[in-house]
Amino acid sequence: MGYASSPETGRAVIRDQAAVGGRALPWIDPDLFAEVMLSWEMRAHGRAAERGASVFFDRGVVDVVGYLRVEGRPVPEHVHAAARRFRYDRTVFIAPPWPEIYRTDTERKQSFARAERTHAAMVAAYTDCGYDLVDLPRASVAERARFVAARMGG
Repeated sequence: MGYASSPETGRAVIRDQAAVGGRALPWIDPDLFAEVMLSWEMRAHGRAAERGASVFFDRGVVDVVGYLRVEGRPVPEHVHAAARRFRYDRTVFIAPPWPEIYRTDTERKQSFARAERTHAAMVAAYTDCGYDLVDLPRASVAERARFVAARMGG
């Protein structure tokens, strides 16, 4: 629809780390994985700000908070500080778990039950950080895009 977007950081980190035999993988070192994701998300946020136009993010800095929570890891103060500093539009669209389309692959190894817990952690993290969440409908990609555009007034 002509909008810029930022890809899902977690998948990119997993691909890069797997390619070089790195340790920043959620199943090897979840804390290091979170730190690398945080760095990528802060950089993506900065690049989007430089553009001066709307950019859709598949994930964001706040997702690192949710990820650490669902992993049962402590959330360091610098991660909370990043979530306070790197702000997005107040309205955040969130995709609820959808069993009919959920698939695992080389980057997404979590079970559907784990995906549901992740969703709950993300809802809590974004709410705690002051965002208003809007559930995306369980519909085709085109219908979801129209839903988002309508909510944005476009």
